[in-house]
Amino acid sequence: MNVESALNKLYSLHNFGIKLGLENISNFLELIGNPQKQLKTFHIAGSNGKGSTSSFIASILMEFGFKVGLYTSPHFVKFNERIVIDGKQIPDEYIANFIKDYSDYIDEKKLTFFEVTTAIAFKYFFEQKVDFAVIETGLGGRLDATNVLSPLAVVITSISLEHTNILGNTITDIAGEKAAIIKKHSKVFTGKLPSDAEKVVEKKCNETNSNLYKIEDYINVKNELVELYTEEVEIDNWDIPLKGEYQKFNAALAGLVVSKTLLKNDFRPILKGIHNVIKNTGIQGRFEYYSMSPDIIFDSAHNPEGIENFLIEFQKDQTKYQKKILLFGVMKDKSIKEMLIKLRDHFDEIHITEINYERSCKIAELQKIADEIKLKVFPEQDSIKLFNSFKKENRENCLVVLGSMYLLGEIKSSIIKNKIA
Repeated sequence: MNVESALNKLYSLHNFGIKLGLENISNFLELIGNPQKQLKTFHIAGSNGKGSTSSFIASILMEFGFKVGLYTSPHFVKFNERIVIDGKQIPDEYIANFIKDYSDYIDEKKLTFFEVTTAIAFKYFFEQKVDFAVIETGLGGRLDATNVLSPLAVVITSISLEHTNILGNTITDIAGEKAAIIKKHSKVFTGKLPSDAEKVVEKKCNETNSNLYKIEDYINVKNELVELYTEEVEIDNWDIPLKGEYQKFNAALAGLVVSKTLLKNDFRPILKGIHNVIKNTGIQGRFEYYSMSPDIIFDSAHNPEGIENFLIEFQKDQTKYQKKILLFGVMKDKSIKEMLIKLRDHFDEIHITEINYERSCKIAELQKIADEIKLKVFPEQDSIKLFNSFKKENRENCLVVLGSMYLLGEIKSSIIKNKIA
């Protein structure tokens, strides 16, 4: 089996949808030798910031000299982006051989895409003898396929209303789902959480005799500076390559996690890990400038909190543009109306599109929501055509491609395929 056939097989598992629960993944992992039980892991959940924080943690660990596996989702262009060791993507051959070896079992048990992908990551990290694995949850926490770990540290970056049809309709409900990745005697780290969410996490920590480290207890915020002070390290001068005020908090949280979990008192690898996060992990899609003059920005903000974070950064420069254009596409289970309301006053044109993915919100539904709030939008069936035409526009204009990572991935894939300069 070649990698193309293997990935076609893997992608076909999307037909089984999202099946939350741990029985299937637990049985499959037992079949392949329970590799997860041999891994030293950092387990990260959150509504926003989990991908960035995971990447910061992995990068810091690498700068300390460790061999580090990083498991994130979704990918932008190539499936292999999800599973990397020291910044190097999993080989095609490994994916192909894994799917070939377990194809019959996958079919018989009707395993989902995420269950199989998670098993591939765990087995690959174990066989490659990583020192640590940084594992990002997929959806929620309690019934997520990654919740079979006994991690060194649990990290909850943020909590906001998302996937309400699955995780619950309140912050308390969603916090409960995410806090369920906390195991007995864990070290638990939290970013800035709503008070209702904090109470849920604190209760879970008490029930599990876990130690809780809240980021606000270890930072000082002065103007635009975020300073980190722990018993192990003091850091007040960050060089963060990812734009956005919120990335300073993600970086500080990652520094706190590593220093407290491994009791590291050398601040220099932490600073280098933050500075080298893009080089070390390949992270993308976070206020990412694809080009300048005209400016094209990719951002994977996919819920109201993410939109707010994006706008804080975008507003710093938006007055320099003659015309601001937004291309927006998102999954149907998001708070779309709230997102569009937040975006409406910041763009001269808002173009809506749909993504080639089963959970994508269709153009007709986006149009209906826009009509409800009396927002003029431009339906865009061919997003890459808009992208190409914009590159020929006035250099003082700006295009923002925003929303689902799958939208960003489709455009990035088209750029590569068509060799767009």
